[in-house]
Parts: sequence; structure tokens; C-alpha cells
Amino acid sequence: MPSKVYFTNLRTTASLNLQGKMERMVRAAGIEKIDYAGKFTAIKIHFGEPGNLAYIRHNYARRMVEILQSLGAIVFLTDSNTLYSGRRSNAVDHLTGAFENGFNLLSVKAPVIIADGLKGTEYVEIPIHSEICTSAKIGAAIANADVIITMNHFKGHEQAGFGGALKNIGMGSASVGGKLDLHSSSQPRVDAKNCTACRQCVRYCNYGAITLNDSRTAVIDYTKCVGCGQCIAVCRFDAAQPVWNNSSETMNKKIAEYSHALLKGKPHFHVNFIINVSPDCDCWASNDIPLVPDIGIAASFDPVALDQACADMVTAAPSLPGARGNEDGKLDLKGKDKFHHIHPNTDWRIGLQHAEKIGLGTMQYELVKI
Repeated sequence: MPSKVYFTNLRTTASLNLQGKMERMVRAAGIEKIDYAGKFTAIKIHFGEPGNLAYIRHNYARRMVEILQSLGAIVFLTDSNTLYSGRRSNAVDHLTGAFENGFNLLSVKAPVIIADGLKGTEYVEIPIHSEICTSAKIGAAIANADVIITMNHFKGHEQAGFGGALKNIGMGSASVGGKLDLHSSSQPRVDAKNCTACRQCVRYCNYGAITLNDSRTAVIDYTKCVGCGQCIAVCRFDAAQPVWNNSSETMNKKIAEYSHALLKGKPHFHVNFIINVSPDCDCWASNDIPLVPDIGIAASFDPVALDQACADMVTAAPSLPGARGNEDGKLDLKGKDKFHHIHPNTDWRIGLQHAEKIGLGTMQYELVKI
């Protein structure tokens, strides 16, 4: 049976702004059906790497907090630390960055809690015994929450194809050790002819796995490399490259299994913002031109159906001239998979198919426009 996915566009009136449209849509979608009274309710959201401006505005989070508090929830906003070094790799820097981007008690009316603690070591290991993972290491604050609400920026992703609800849940809720597990099958390589010895990969490697050799070329010590992909993210010269031996497929499947581990047995509800659909993850300290015009906001109890519906909407939309993969504006990408076009070594469908297979949701959906 198809799951219902509710959708609202971005047209507003003098009496109904975008926060109001979001509230009207999530109430129509049934967010009030969950019993929140006295329940610890986690809003899982990406606070955005400082310097990136594509993340979800804190104004939407504040409205969601107000909705949930009106229903009796004990609400907090949360995310887990990152595996790579940066402004979100420990709770001190992570909180500072979140506050800079507008996520603080004053602006959103709820506390911000880093789920896996100061150094990313506070987690709950949830047994799952799925196809790939035997357990999932989930940040303790998220794992111990009674209700999970996710607010997800729908955009491209260089390893998963796109990032939506499942990416925010499965990868975003994982502790640092969990992220190690999720990335462990994808160790990058260095294309020596492209290396400029800029040392960005050396600087950002959190494990001391990269050095420059006598020829001033980056080399990777695979006994130290954990496959986090940060060198790929910071290299602007295509020297650090992924080794595509089904690593994207494996990672997407693991993300589905981690998502299932967290959500199984808990009430949950999900909202995707198909706005500023940037080509890469919000973990970058910058964001590129969006792939498509802003589309709208969608919500569902089923994160698999939600991601599928949003992917279909991006596919159906025209490509913005000048966007990555359409720099000269001459390609007609309407009706084509833009995520695969810009990240050809990824296949996001595998993750959704696996999520459906393990019982997380269904790829079949009925779109209800509000």
C-alpha cells in the first residue's frame, strides 16, 4: 500500500508565510497523532557547517518546536559529531557553530544537544543483525529520545547521491564510531597528476593518514585511513578520489540499516525541505549554486516514501542554467536524474530499495498537495 506524502509549494500570501504553510502541512499530515505528553522529543536536524548557507533556516525549527511544545513534548534539537575534522567534530565547536547559524535557545525556544557528547564517544549500540550491520552506534541523546522528528534539507551528496531523510537519520544520528562503520568500505586514492601539494588533505585528515612524499604528492597510509572521505571533500583539484568498488552501494545500505535501528519501535515523523537543492552535503563550509529552482516542503510518517517523492520532484524539475553539470546552460535535464548526472558513481535508488526490503517503509507513495 502506498504511503501518503504531503506537499506544499512555496507560494505565500500576506496572511500565510512559509512557516505557516509548513505548520498547516504537517498538521494535515497527522503530526498530532503522536502522543507527545511528557515525552523527550528529538528534532534531528543538520545545523550546517559554518560557511555553508544552504542548511534549513532556524525559523522553521522554531515553528516546529512551538508545534511540538503545544502538544506537550519535551523538545530538543540535536545532531551528532562528524567523523572528519572541522567545526562540528566535537561538542564545543559543534555547539558554537550551531549558535552562529541561529540554532540556540533564544532563537528556536529549545535547547541544542550534541547527541554523542563531547568527543563523539557517547552512544547506544543497538543490535540489528541486518544484511550488513550487526549493530548500530547511535548518539545517546537521539537513541534515548522517546519520539524522533526529522527536519531534512534535500540536496545532492557526493557519496550517497542525495541527502534526505534517510541520510539525516542514518548517517546524522550515528556517533563518530558509527560513522566509522558507515564509511569503512570506502578508502580514497590519490591521483598524483592532479595533486598540487596544497596540503588541504593533510590539514583536514583527523587521523594523520595523509602526508606529502619527496615528490610533493599526497600519499595515504591505509593502516590509518578510516575512509571518512574528508580529503575528497576538501580537495579542489580532483586529486583525492573515491575508489568506487561498491562503496556507495554499501554505504547507502548501511544508512538504511542505521535508520531502521533508530526508528524501530519509536514514533517518528519526517519533513523534507526541497529548497536550495545544492549539489553537495551541508557538511561543506560552502555551498554551490542549486541544481533546480526551489520546489517546496514535503512531510510523511514514511521516510522512504518521502525521499522517493522528493527525488521524483527534483527529477521532474528543470535544471538551473549555470548549475553543476549544466554550466553552459545548454543541457535539458528536465525529467532526468540530476543527482546521478553530477555524481555518476552513485545510485541513491539502492538505499531506498534496501530500506524497503528491510521494512523501513515503501517507495510507493500518494502525493497529497496542501
